[in-house]
Amino acid sequence: QVQLEESGGGLVQPGGSLQLSCVSSGDTFGIVLMAWYRQAPGKQRELVAAISSGRSTSYADSVKGRFTISKDNARRTLYLQMNSLKPEDTAVYYCTHRIQNQDYWGSGTQVTVSS
Repeated sequence: QVQLEESGGGLVQPGGSLQLSCVSSGDTFGIVLMAWYRQAPGKQRELVAAISSGRSTSYADSVKGRFTISKDNARRTLYLQMNSLKPEDTAVYYCTHRIQNQDYWGSGTQVTVSS
């Protein structure tokens, strides 16, 4: 069984930075895609950034130039570096791994951007 655990969320002022981490455990052989999603109150969950097994990346237009997704396979960790944060980035952030056509999700970490 695969488990994902996010950390690094918190309260930050507009313009600030946070780095989210997602550590995986269990049998993760065959990962094809890793991604970060977010869900704000009253809104649908949306894709923020994704990284393939070959390290190709993609980003939502709303975060391009501000967020960077990366991974450290040796540490089994997925990262999301978030800079120039805005109040509209406030949401619960979830990491997900697609492993052999099955999606696994973490329980999320809250990010609040407010002065």
